[in-house]
Amino acid sequence: MKKRGILALTALCALLLTGCASLLERQYVTSDLHTSKFWESEAVDTLRAENRQDIVNDVLLLIGQHKEGATIRLYSDMDDVTVSELVQEATSEVRRQTPMGAYAVEYITSSVHAQRGYHEIDLIISYRRTAEQVKAVVNATSTAGIASLLEGAVEAGQKELAVRIGYWDEESRAAIESAMETLREEREMGEEPYWEVHCYPSEENAGLVEFLLDAPVPVMEEAAITAAEKTQ
Repeated sequence: MKKRGILALTALCALLLTGCASLLERQYVTSDLHTSKFWESEAVDTLRAENRQDIVNDVLLLIGQHKEGATIRLYSDMDDVTVSELVQEATSEVRRQTPMGAYAVEYITSSVHAQRGYHEIDLIISYRRTAEQVKAVVNATSTAGIASLLEGAVEAGQKELAVRIGYWDEESRAAIESAMETLREEREMGEEPYWEVHCYPSEENAGLVEFLLDAPVPVMEEAAITAAEKTQ
């Protein structure tokens, strides 16, 4: 009788442990780029894609790491011409329509080679920004955070500041100009250093804003400043 009780208790514990194991089982996604779904596990500097958006995401991933070259394996049943057009459209979108692409990339070249079961896309990326500049880009949910970021950059003696903006509307540019003017007044800055602002990919749809905090004074404004000084 005692032996049966022990056996029953053992079976119950095993059942409970099995149930706990199933409850604790979860799917986790790692942040390691080389084990993400974008990368081919067996090939260094080789990514994978199944459609146009995947190619865009892959190229942006490369830009974030400032990689100058890589290979994408596109798994699809498209013909060679269609794949070439698709790659051209995707890389053009990255260069012209995405904030980081418009900010950091000079041009992207590609070549497509048909393989068994996939197309191999070789990419070369030329940059207009250094790896340090790309790495230094900071994030802000909206223009409300620009003032403190600018103040911190000025205090640190930075010559430039690049901010990725999460939300942009028709009043955002005015908000940035106001933040800049307020900061310059508080610090009693004169006409110099001259600040320039550039929006990427465009003024109307900015996702990244670049501040040049020690830019050359434009010729027209420099002439106006000189004229004003002579009248004083």
